[in-house]
Amino acid sequence: MSNQDRIEALEAGAGVVETRTGKLAGSEKRESKEPEGQMELAFPPTEDEKEQEAVIEAVLFTMGRSVELRQLAAAIGQPEEVARKAVERLTKRYRSARSGMEITQLEDSYQMCTKAAYYENLIRVASAPRKQVLTEVVLETLSIIAYKQPVTKMEIEKIRGVKSDHAVNRLVEYNLVYEVGRLDAPGRPALFATTEEFLRRFGVGSVQDLPDLGPEQEAEIKAEVEEELQLKLEELPAEAAEETAGEDGEPEA
Repeated sequence: MSNQDRIEALEAGAGVVETRTGKLAGSEKRESKEPEGQMELAFPPTEDEKEQEAVIEAVLFTMGRSVELRQLAAAIGQPEEVARKAVERLTKRYRSARSGMEITQLEDSYQMCTKAAYYENLIRVASAPRKQVLTEVVLETLSIIAYKQPVTKMEIEKIRGVKSDHAVNRLVEYNLVYEVGRLDAPGRPALFATTEEFLRRFGVGSVQDLPDLGPEQEAEIKAEVEEELQLKLEELPAEAAEETAGEDGEPEA
């Protein structure tokens, strides 16, 4: 057995977990069997409420990503409802304190994040920070996906009245939208839905928390699409003239 094999075997036996700060080894092995939807670890449950909050705080900070409620429950060795109350107490404590961090709920997961109010301070020390610029077209496409998800490109284009490949691709690149599956129809078109990053970016806990799209907003979207379509129609003669100039050396009179 090579040294690398020995290291991997030792890590597996110790219950090593990969985190953003390195490898974290647990003191107890995880049980081989766990009920569906529940994680069980072989160590005494954490009974004290303040200690429960401390454990959850440590987990959220160390993982550096969203952590499911069932995982937080496993960390304190308690049922999910106990873990939920503990994380809610922790969230309330962060909100009441003058802290640079906050606990954000994303569907049935939680994540420790930097407060958006301190972004301007962070960019003074961050290396080349960049935020994606969402144009009106991209935002419009994103709103359609958010309210209609899961949705295909064809359905998006039917609503917008114009091709939306570029906007959808840009949203995928920004990790605001992802391909969630395929529609059971001829051609098996891709279905798109919003990501956790979308929830973080727009400050909502779930897509159910999105504000209702009223008649005014629908009329505004329709007007923007019509304006965009008109601009594209106006560009067509100019493009045709350029193609003719390229073929004949000069545009037709």
